[in-house]
This record gives sequence, C-alpha cells and structure tokens, in this order.
Amino acid sequence: MKRLARKKIVLVIVEGPSDEVALGMALSQVYDKDFIYVHIMHGDITARRGVSSKNIVAKLGNEVTAYAKSQHYKASDFKQIIHIVDTDGAYIPDDNIMEKENYLDIRYENDGIYTNNKASVMTRNQQKRDNLYRLRSCGIIWTIPYSLYYMSCNLDHVLYDKKNSTDKDKENDAYVFAKKYKGKVESFKEFICKSPFSVTGDYKGSWDYIEKDLNSVNRYTNLCICIENELESRMMS
Repeated sequence: MKRLARKKIVLVIVEGPSDEVALGMALSQVYDKDFIYVHIMHGDITARRGVSSKNIVAKLGNEVTAYAKSQHYKASDFKQIIHIVDTDGAYIPDDNIMEKENYLDIRYENDGIYTNNKASVMTRNQQKRDNLYRLRSCGIIWTIPYSLYYMSCNLDHVLYDKKNSTDKDKENDAYVFAKKYKGKVESFKEFICKSPFSVTGDYKGSWDYIEKDLNSVNRYTNLCICIENELESRMMS
C-alpha cells in the first residue's frame, strides 16, 4: 500500500493579535485549515531595539525555533514561513517626514509621516529598510522556505482603509473583517488580489514598487502574490 505523504505546516508570522484575528480565518481557507498556524510577534521585529541587518535572520530564526519547540515540532514539519509586515512608510524620502511639536504619536498621511521627533523616525526608517531588505533576500529561515510580504502603510490601511487606528479600532475591525470573509475564499481572494491596492507580478518587483516615492505610506500589499501562488499550486497538485 502506498503511504500518503504527511502534510506540512504553513507558519504565518504577524505583528499583533488583531492581525491574527483578521487574517487567520481568511488564510485558513486558502491553505489547509488544519495545517496553518499563526504566530504573533507582539511588535515589529524590523524596528526592535538591537535588531540589525546583521542579526535579524538569526533573531527571527530564534522566534521560529522557540515556537516550534513549544509545539513539539521540528524544522522538517514545516512547509514554509509566510511573514507579514507593515511598511510604516519606511521608504519615503526624509523630506516627507514632517516634525510637529504638538503631535504625541506618529501619524501616517498620504503626503508622509507627521511626528514630534523627525530624527527618531528617520533612524527607525533606515533600520526597517535595512532589515526588510535582509529578510526578503534570505529565502530560508531555520532551513524552512521563507518569504516576506508587506501591508502598507499597515494592515489596517490595506484591509479597512484606515491608517491611524487605535488598538480598540484594530480589534473591532479585525472581527468584522474575519466575519465578512468567513466561508468566502473567492471573495477574499478577489479583495486581496484584484483591488487597486494589489501589487501583482513577481516578488522582487513588488518590493521594488513599494520602495518608490511615497508608496510605502500609501495603500498597497503584495500578499496577493503569496495567495495566487498557493492556489495555483493546489490546482496543479
């Protein structure tokens, strides 16, 4: 009797709990729901203190191995890692980072970033650019195929057309989004892959696009490339 190959895990890495709520259900309809797991980073590893292009692959690898150990998995149990990040306007020109003393928080607008500390945002953006380039170029984390996809300027912007959401808004909008697309994989695919914000084509080209001008503070995602690749491979298998 021919032995069936054991299905492998798709690990999706996101920044926060509301990201998991919004995308977990939808992606479980694209991938095998019993073999897709979402890992919450609780923050942006690309902007984390002490993380640089020299150590980010190792630090992300530590996150993956710690998760695997906690679930009693080994590297060979994984099919791939999908990492979803916010661009946070990291690629905009420094001239489009506007300093306003009365701003308590960073605000993202169509013409750039508003902040009470321009120097700090410039430093953060440089760190994010370096780390994003290193991650999207590495291709492998802990011997597992790895790919990096962006939400610009953040996930709330792409999914709900809101740039500067509060944590409560993020939570509420995530549940509404998950409910809207539950059991509607074709509608979800249409939304992610056929909207004005969908950056299609090849993986490298999609990153070249988000680096240009003010694209990284405007509403774009290349997650459609990931989804279309998976659906095409399922049709061929």
